[in-house]
Amino acid sequence: MATDKNRATAEAILPLVGGAANVASVTHCMTRLRLGLRDRSLVQDEALKALPAVLGVVEDDTYQIVLGPGTVARVTPMFESLVDEGAGGSAAAQIPASEPVATAPGGAGGARTAEQLAAQGAEMRAARKARNATPFKLFLRRVANIFVPLIPALIGCGIIAGLNGLLTNLHWLPSIVPALTAISSGFMSLIAVFVGYNTAKEFGGTPVLGGAVAAITVFPGVTSIDVFGQKLAAGQGGVLGALGAALLAVFVEKSCRRWVPEALDVLVTPTVTVLVSGLVTLFGLMFVAGEVATAIGGFANWLLSNGGAAAGFVLGGLFLPLVMLGLHQALIPIHTTLIQQQGYTVLLPILAMAGAGQVGAAMAVYVRLPRNGSVRRTIRSALPAGFLGVGEPLIYGVSLPLGRPFITACVGGAFGGGFVGLFNQLGDAVGSTAIGPSGWALFPLLQGNRGMGTMVAVYAAGLVVGYLSGFVATYWFGFTRTMLDELNTDAEDAPADTGTSPAAQPVAAANATA
Repeated sequence: MATDKNRATAEAILPLVGGAANVASVTHCMTRLRLGLRDRSLVQDEALKALPAVLGVVEDDTYQIVLGPGTVARVTPMFESLVDEGAGGSAAAQIPASEPVATAPGGAGGARTAEQLAAQGAEMRAARKARNATPFKLFLRRVANIFVPLIPALIGCGIIAGLNGLLTNLHWLPSIVPALTAISSGFMSLIAVFVGYNTAKEFGGTPVLGGAVAAITVFPGVTSIDVFGQKLAAGQGGVLGALGAALLAVFVEKSCRRWVPEALDVLVTPTVTVLVSGLVTLFGLMFVAGEVATAIGGFANWLLSNGGAAAGFVLGGLFLPLVMLGLHQALIPIHTTLIQQQGYTVLLPILAMAGAGQVGAAMAVYVRLPRNGSVRRTIRSALPAGFLGVGEPLIYGVSLPLGRPFITACVGGAFGGGFVGLFNQLGDAVGSTAIGPSGWALFPLLQGNRGMGTMVAVYAAGLVVGYLSGFVATYWFGFTRTMLDELNTDAEDAPADTGTSPAAQPVAAANATA
């Protein structure tokens, strides 16, 4: 039954994005189906948003359909299969482009329904996209594309590592602990190879050459090489070294192709690429990347140990705006570096408090608008995903279009982040063994310098602080009297239930980690 449901979702989506002939590429991340489209004008946005399984859409470097964690991983293979077959989906899903999509009535006095708020969110998203199209932000987006495909393995191995630690501490099943250690550590020991492969693929090189050069950094034999009076260590520089090595390999490969004759290309280009990039990596990049990685880890630990409450307050409060600006993508290599060095990143639980503030703000909006059935239905449908760390529907469907509730959501994230940061300052470092999940979905990945009970208690208390702070700030400061007059419409002015899922009424989604 689940397979039928996922295939039905894929069949419903395909014709609304222009059919198989319009799909150039298909990938997915934690929550989104990411499509490369040949003709954007063939997409029926409103009809897509009206599908029960769709939480929202966003147009970025790819066209992204938010399906939520778990669902997207099941729908994507079905969708790829339909594209490969050249199928157009079921007859029921063939919605003509000219067919109107039911929209709710709205007053002229301001944004009064979920549909109008979603339209405002879409406009803001479009404006943000235009502002974000700078070379630096586009580069950060490409760097994020390197690490996003690695997140499922990081999560799986992180959860197994946590289970292994629990069994070790409890002295249970000692015979299976070595096996779990191998399973959880194998990927991390070779993550540099995957980073190198994805880097070359993203920047237009031959992926396997990027992986080959990055593999040099984790080869045990590098310990016999002396650089600047010091012996190299296997894995020195971590993912930063692998990233730099693969970028260099792409540059060398492209340079070779400009002067090597075609008849010799298959022999000369790979050899020169691996040799030149490998030597530069061994006698320069690994050392430099190692120093940078050590500095990142040291600074993060120093910052939270000496000013954890203040740092957590700032980080938790600014994370949602960073997402809006696209700058949160710069944190992905930092998270991964910390996980490599320490086994967990202390930054993610703090940043996850931004989602808690968003949930609290949404609940306050729900309470403050008792007569706006449209917005309340949107919040009810989006809150479960919000608790699990998927905040896009609430951000772009509710808080950001309203304006002030977005600011008060940031306030909630600041207080939650400050709370978790305070415990880091007091010596209870709370971290995550993987990146991507937040909210309640982060509990299985928690790890730190104390027992699991302490980690869970601190993180859970931080979520509660974020929920309450976001709620209180929004309830008291999230609305002006004019806003309440415009938004708190009579029940009969709220849109009638058209039979589609309320989850379809929001949203243009923001860029995630995730």
